[in-house]
Order: sequence, then C-alpha cells, then structure tokens
Amino acid sequence: MSDLINRPEYLTQLIQNKDVDLVKIVTGIRRCGKSSLLDLFHQYLSANHVPDSNIIHMNLESLRYRDLTDYLSFYDYVSARIPEEGRTYLIFDELQAVEHWEKAVESFRLDFDVDIYITGSNAYLLSTEFSTLLSGRYVEIRMLPLSFKEFLTFCEFEPAVTMEERFQRYMQFGGMPVLREYRFNEVRCHQALEGIYSTVVLRDILQRNNQADQNTLHKIMLFLCSNIGSITSPNSIGNVLSNEGELQPSRGKNTAGKAVARYISMLRSAFVFYSVGRYDVKGKQLLKTLGKHYIIDLGFRNMLLGYRDADRGHMLENIVFLELLRRDYRVYIGKVGETKVDFVAEKPDDKLYIQVTESMQSPETRERELRPLRMIQDNYEKIVLTLDRFTLGNYEGIKVINVLDWLMDN
Repeated sequence: MSDLINRPEYLTQLIQNKDVDLVKIVTGIRRCGKSSLLDLFHQYLSANHVPDSNIIHMNLESLRYRDLTDYLSFYDYVSARIPEEGRTYLIFDELQAVEHWEKAVESFRLDFDVDIYITGSNAYLLSTEFSTLLSGRYVEIRMLPLSFKEFLTFCEFEPAVTMEERFQRYMQFGGMPVLREYRFNEVRCHQALEGIYSTVVLRDILQRNNQADQNTLHKIMLFLCSNIGSITSPNSIGNVLSNEGELQPSRGKNTAGKAVARYISMLRSAFVFYSVGRYDVKGKQLLKTLGKHYIIDLGFRNMLLGYRDADRGHMLENIVFLELLRRDYRVYIGKVGETKVDFVAEKPDDKLYIQVTESMQSPETRERELRPLRMIQDNYEKIVLTLDRFTLGNYEGIKVINVLDWLMDN
C-alpha cells in the first residue's frame, strides 16, 4: 500500500465521515480507484493510532473469502474477529459478492461498536432491500475516474509537453488510474481498457441479468458511444438499430425501444453511462422525453470506436459533464424556447448555465453558443467553455472561459 497516490477529494470525504453513525458506501465503475481509496483510508487509520486488531479489511471478490457468499456466513466470520475492546473499523471491498449483505451490515451496527466502509461496482448495491433496511443510515460517495487535474498529478510528463498536449492525451486515453502503469503505450492501454470493459460486462451486467444478450448489449453500447452528446430516446435508438438490422424488428408497439431502455438501465447500473434529462428553463420543469447519454470515461469510448479528432466537441462536452458531477452539481440539458443549453447545473444554493464548444472563433459559432444564454432572464452565472484562447472575455455578462483553465480551477 506504500505506493498509493492520494486522491484527497475522496479521502477527505471518508475522513470527514469517520465515526459518524452512518455506513459509508463508495460506488463507481470497476478499477476507478475504490480499492486504493480504502487502502489509503486504512493507512490513515493506522497513522492515527488505530490498532491493526481494530481494522478488519476484506475484499469479498478474493478467493480467500470464497465461502462467504451469504449474509449469515459473512456475519459469523466477521463477528468472530471483532475485538471486545475499542471501536472496530470494518472495511469491505466489493461487498455485492455477498447475497443480502445489508442484513449483516445492519446487525454489525446493532451488535458491536463499529464504523463501516463499503465499496461496490454496481448500483444494485443500493437496491430496494438495502434502501429499506438502512434508509437514512448511510452516505454514498460516488467515485469517478481521474479528473484532468488528477490526471496531471498521476501521469508523468516531460517538461516540454504543453498543457494542450497533456489534455489531448487525457481526451484520448481517459482517466482510469491503471493506465498510469503503461505510460501512454496505445496497445497496452487499449488492452487494459478492454479487460476492464469485459469484466464490467460479464460480472456487473450479464451475471446479474440472465435474459441479457451480450451481442445486443455491445451494439447498444457502440451506438451510445457514437452519439455522446446527442439528444436521443430509447425508441429512436431502437428504430435505428432495427432498421440497420442490428436488433430484431419490433413485434409490438415500441418493443425495440423498451428493450433498449432495459439495456441502457443495465449500463447505468454498472456505472458505464449516465443519462441526463432535459429541463425547460423558462417553464422551470423537467421534460419526460428525450435526453443525452455520457460515458464514464472517454478511454472506453475510444477503445471501442477509435480516437477521432472530428468528435472532439462531443468528447469535450462529456468531460465537462463529469467535472460538474465531481463538483456535486445536479445536471440537466437545458431547453430555452426552440434552442438548447448544453448544461443546467444546480446545487441547493447555486445554478450555472454552460455551453461547450471546441472553438468560438467563427461568428456563426459564437452567435449559436451565446444566443440561448442571452434568452435566459435570470441572474445566475452563464458560461461558454471553449478550447480556443482567442475569444475569451465577457459578452454582455456571459463569460467565455478556456476549458483547461476551468478544469484546473477547483
């Protein structure tokens, strides 16, 4: 554990919640850094004089615990190792491997002086049964792959490599921490991402959805990757794939659309994609139809489709969306009359309107990006994020900011 690189934003959240009477649950796609975060927290406990005997740290996907598949055997195993003296810190990695684990966790809380930390790679971890049993007694920490700022810390660059070139590599390879080992070797990075993707599909989707077809799942994944940042619906995706012969033609009303919706739900539950709904800015209401989908990490998209400079605008939009999530915003697609705003980002005490574009240099693009923001008649901040540095400034109260500066400013 000595070679771990700190991810302070997440570690701070665990430390702030230490000894608070809530179960701490870290969720996120496989290999995004959850296990390393628990290792960092283990180190923190040891450095703060918690005895080793009062730290029980288990990865439930290890064969060492192959017999602990149900909550009773799991409870008995852990209970036998909790000392009588002092508070014990229970750290459970990939706990979804234990059936009905939530029953054991609730019993630990009732029967012992414990502080509990859990990770999981699937949203089924926060299932209805769990929510009912532990309602109001847990805090979820959503972990994402590396931000651009973290990427610069994790990866080693020659001093001559410009910030723009570093960002280009981030767009191409993504932010999965494991890629640090391969130093931007395209073949090895591709193999690593392919391995993670295959594990996610097998363990977190197909094993949990017996009726799912791997080939259909892959086709829908490719479609979503090809249409990042585009407004779609399950019905429209189903129609396109059916017409192209990629899906069986519908036998009933919207059958293909319903099938696509189920597969998208599976991808969301495995933290592969996020679906973003539309918000009518003037009517101040959520719209039920259409939306966009953003992938958890651009490295997966580029591994599946290949990296193309022509897609930079949509990839940039994906990066901004993930950064807004990291900054704890609730994110929507904005509708303003017949025009759209890329993102409406809300917190209880804050709101942002954001447009994202690769360049603002042409007058047509500048007008296209600024016009929807001008139509919004409130006093919340309105921003255009762009890769170019030639059009930065303030346009009638609308800030035009270089996206690299914005990503680093946190």
